[in-house]
Amino acid sequence: MDWILLRGLTREQGHWGDFPRRLQAAFPDQRFHAVDLPGTGVHFRESSPDTITGIREAVRRQVRHIPKPFSILALSMGGMVALDWAQHAPEGEIQNLVLINTSSGFSPFWHRLRPGIWPRLLRLLTRRELFYRERDLLRLTSNRQVPLELVKQWYRIQRQRPVSTRNAIRQLTAAASYRPGRKRPLPDALLLASLGDRLVHWKCSSVLEQRWQWTLRVHHDAGHDLVIDEPDWILRQLEAWLVR
Repeated sequence: MDWILLRGLTREQGHWGDFPRRLQAAFPDQRFHAVDLPGTGVHFRESSPDTITGIREAVRRQVRHIPKPFSILALSMGGMVALDWAQHAPEGEIQNLVLINTSSGFSPFWHRLRPGIWPRLLRLLTRRELFYRERDLLRLTSNRQVPLELVKQWYRIQRQRPVSTRNAIRQLTAAASYRPGRKRPLPDALLLASLGDRLVHWKCSSVLEQRWQWTLRVHHDAGHDLVIDEPDWILRQLEAWLVR
């Protein structure tokens, strides 16, 4: 089974860190592909669509070579892309769906992005001092002590493959305007959320659980970037869910 990994707002495959390696070690019979959204990573020179549907279509074109069916694990805005994809995919194309700290138009806007975060996030994404911008983004999305080496790693990513201010704003627009359809795309999906998420309220995942009777697991104190804060917890939840 092949898995597609999608990151969130202005983030790229490099921001997964060693998580794909951990996934591969935990599930050696499966294959994991970190895919960049348009305007980020290897596609940083491209213009990002300003709708989730447009981003989803661009990502689908990138993975035409991956055999179907495949599964998707996605974080934050990547989860919106994955959900939109699942609702529009031919039957049987997507086998498993794992959404981490994502949100949708089913939730009120003050849950989708907590009050006061919009101006701060916009300032951070458009800040010119790259090192301090990446440091402050990490401090906002992680509830753990941020290692200096991780800040340096994210700074190097941004220096090598910079996300333009225009693309950051277009991605923000896409995320803010996303409204999924009413159709339940899969009988079950795994929803992972964090009580300590300071960007997106964990109830955004709970809304999806209640609407479609999906599986929800909530971490008690991790931040928005669960991949950084609690990668082993994610692996345990994924392993337990896949053997259901």
